[in-house]
Amino acid sequence: MVVDTGIDLASVRERFLQGGTVEGSVRSMILNSWQRSVRLGLSPDQAQLPYRPDVDTDVALVRAADPVLDWLQNRFAGSRMNIGLADGEGTVLARRFGQPSLARSLPPFQVVPGFVFAEHVAGTNGIGLALAERRLCRLYGAEHFAERSQGNACSAVPIRDLLSGRIEGVLSFGCPRVDASPVMDTLITKAAHAIERRLLEQSSARERALLEAYLDARRGATVGAQVLDAAAIDLDEPAPVGLSVRDRVSVKEKAAELISAAQRGAVELTLSDGRRLILLSHVVTGPGGAEGVAVEAVLREDGPQPRLTLPGPSDEPRALAPPGAPAVPVPRQLLGVPSGQVTRARPTVRAPEQPREQPGATAPAPATADGRLVLVGEPGVGTYAVAARRRLELLSEASARIGTTLDVRRTALELAEMAVPRLADHIAIDLPEAVLRGEEAADPSTGMVRAVSHGTRDDLPFYPVGARVDPRPATPQSRCLDREQAVLVPDLRVSTGWISQEPAHTERLVALGVHSLIAVPLLARGVVLGIASFYRCATPSPFDDDDRSLAQELATRAAICIDNARRYTREHTMVLALQRSLLQSRLPEQSAVEIAHRYEPAEYEVGGDWFDVIPLSGTRVALVVGDVVGHGLHAAVTMGRLRTAARNYAELDLAPDEVLTHLDNLVGRMDRDETACSTTGIIGATCLYAVYDPTSQRATVARAGHLPPALVRPDGSVTFPDLPAGPPLGLGGLPFESAEIPLPEGSELVLYTDGLVEGRGRDLDTSFELLRRTLAHPDRAPEETCRAILSTVAPEHPDDDIALLVARTHALDPGRVTEWSLPADPARVKDVRASAIRRLADWGLDEVSFTAELLLSELVTNAVRYGSGPIRVRLIHDRTLICEVADTSSTAPHLRHAATHDEGGRGLFLVAQLAQAWGTRYTAEGKVIWAECALQAPSGGLPEAAPTDMDWGDLAGLA
Repeated sequence: MVVDTGIDLASVRERFLQGGTVEGSVRSMILNSWQRSVRLGLSPDQAQLPYRPDVDTDVALVRAADPVLDWLQNRFAGSRMNIGLADGEGTVLARRFGQPSLARSLPPFQVVPGFVFAEHVAGTNGIGLALAERRLCRLYGAEHFAERSQGNACSAVPIRDLLSGRIEGVLSFGCPRVDASPVMDTLITKAAHAIERRLLEQSSARERALLEAYLDARRGATVGAQVLDAAAIDLDEPAPVGLSVRDRVSVKEKAAELISAAQRGAVELTLSDGRRLILLSHVVTGPGGAEGVAVEAVLREDGPQPRLTLPGPSDEPRALAPPGAPAVPVPRQLLGVPSGQVTRARPTVRAPEQPREQPGATAPAPATADGRLVLVGEPGVGTYAVAARRRLELLSEASARIGTTLDVRRTALELAEMAVPRLADHIAIDLPEAVLRGEEAADPSTGMVRAVSHGTRDDLPFYPVGARVDPRPATPQSRCLDREQAVLVPDLRVSTGWISQEPAHTERLVALGVHSLIAVPLLARGVVLGIASFYRCATPSPFDDDDRSLAQELATRAAICIDNARRYTREHTMVLALQRSLLQSRLPEQSAVEIAHRYEPAEYEVGGDWFDVIPLSGTRVALVVGDVVGHGLHAAVTMGRLRTAARNYAELDLAPDEVLTHLDNLVGRMDRDETACSTTGIIGATCLYAVYDPTSQRATVARAGHLPPALVRPDGSVTFPDLPAGPPLGLGGLPFESAEIPLPEGSELVLYTDGLVEGRGRDLDTSFELLRRTLAHPDRAPEETCRAILSTVAPEHPDDDIALLVARTHALDPGRVTEWSLPADPARVKDVRASAIRRLADWGLDEVSFTAELLLSELVTNAVRYGSGPIRVRLIHDRTLICEVADTSSTAPHLRHAATHDEGGRGLFLVAQLAQAWGTRYTAEGKVIWAECALQAPSGGLPEAAPTDMDWGDLAGLA
């Protein structure tokens, strides 16, 4: 009981009534009730309450509660306690007083049964709030909406039928607020439980009466008649004498369904051992007038069965019993009843020559010594039993069907598909945008969007998927977020909070038949993920507390799955962002090939696939694809390390097989390091490395355990070159081999990872043949080829990443390449220089001729002095002017700063200053020193230090 909160509730209430803000100053439950009262147009000074003079106080609830109310009256004897009992609609049925004199001093609405205290007519009060909130509620003084109740304190708790879970009524305590005590909550809860137990005892008494009526009718029947040629059966006997445990459960479930039907019927079941069982239901009336259904079971054997005469147009079907036995009428539906199908029959089933039915039994059981009673009970009890079983089945099925993927939207849809139509007719699920992105929502009540809208009808104007949804404070959706519990609204027509969300829209839904709602928060691990709203429109009965509990359980299970999907989405997004950041975001400029590429992550786990395009010296280009073993963050990080290493090895201008050898050593070291640290275990990868030279139109390819590339020639033929396979990276100790492939201009080299052609249920040969047919279109641009491959060859739901690289080759115009060969003679340097100047003039590169002349002279002089002949010189006019000097020596020059007294060592310094880039690559015959010169002359000419620092002796060939 709230006795003293330290807050002036009267001033808070007054501020609310004047339109002020009171959030945080009053309990949300009370504030929501105040807001509903205002929207209903209720006035705080309302003096009259609805009164029902014809209220029936001789009902089961009052009979069950009378002894408890008398006990409470004695318990509160001498106090100013007012004890009330109301029905499920808020109408008071009984009153008790601690002081009998109070009945003469209190106003009639606090004394006389028949006054209605439902919230929608009386405002915020104990009885009305307990019905609205469907739980124990406490109000103190100014928390009441009406002026007349400001001096009172009140506790109220719902009373439920323990069989159905339905709220049958409300027990309330009221007293002056100065007399309020926390003990009232404990006492009222115990009293309500006592009333609920007495209600259950009444149900049990009725069932006992029905059983007695059934037995009386059976004892009075003529013995010896037979319904079917059946053997005796005892449902409680252990297998194998009687039925197995599984069969007994099935029989009792079907019997409960027959009781729920509330009429005569029959069902045939096939048992696990092949025998067939007939269940017959009979309507029974007990001495007190209670009506119920008894279900008998008879077991059919494999011997001769009674013959059933086919009925005429108006005849009742009859069974022909064995000789000497009288014929017995059989329900028409027994003819050809499918196994497990419940049938209902109107004709009376009774033993022949029975003079009259037993008193109190409207339909006695068939008189047979062979049938055994399975169940007897009221139809309502059978309905509850069937509903409980179906709820358990739904929960069991939900465990298997909700959360089959790690997709947030799909998981939410699975919840809706499970509940429609077995629990609700329509479900709307709203999730914050942050949750859909895999994040936690800072405020789950804002930024929501409709993620799922699923139901049995398409004509209901619920918000569409993708629409923004912002629940207002008084709506059931907002209340369920505040309470973090399911909120049940049995009748939406009087739910002002729900209607106030958008009156025109919600009133239209009500007009179309939407009548009941359960709003459930999706709560997992203390995080609110969204709201699931269960609606009924086609189902005539409103939701009850059992439905609310079921919806809460379904939502809780789904919320765990949604949270798992959210966390996965977050991690997947992070890993994917890392993966994409480690991949090449923009292709480098080069003239050798026209490139198109794609990276498609796996549906659930990001892997370690990568591709790369690396420009090399001499207009060549390296093409790389690789695949790291495993998935997730570790695979992505490993991929980034290997890609960086591959680029560094490529910068050294190593041959493809040498690059793979270095990568193999690196993977081995990484694996040993991680194994020593006991982290993620074995590291492995596959890789394909190709270098294409547009001057020779040939590609040098090496692979380490990777699938071979596809080669599309200009005539449309598609082949998969048979290249040396090589072991995967990380095995160590085994050599790699390179192979050369001629690539005429316009050919396409297609590199890919295994996710493109492999997968569960896919045949590799079939995938290669499909890829071959897809690539047999040489007229398509590389971008179109990429799209065609992914739409045709790639699996719809890839289990592994896909990296795809399509390179259409270009050939360098021979007129843009010039080459000279000369002996290692310094005197020949000037001849090469003169020839180069003339060639540059032919190419229109006079502006860079001086810079090129210096570069070429230094490189040739360096080869003459330190290398060995013969010497080859090559100029390539591409995006830059490339000067190459090759000799047969394997000694590489090194850039250094020459001291003042040094006679040499300044030539390469000059090259580094004038060239855009320079370097050395090794060949089978020796080495090549190259330098790239920009096609525009440097604005500053020679470096300022050149005249003094230059070793003119190194440039003797210029004299």
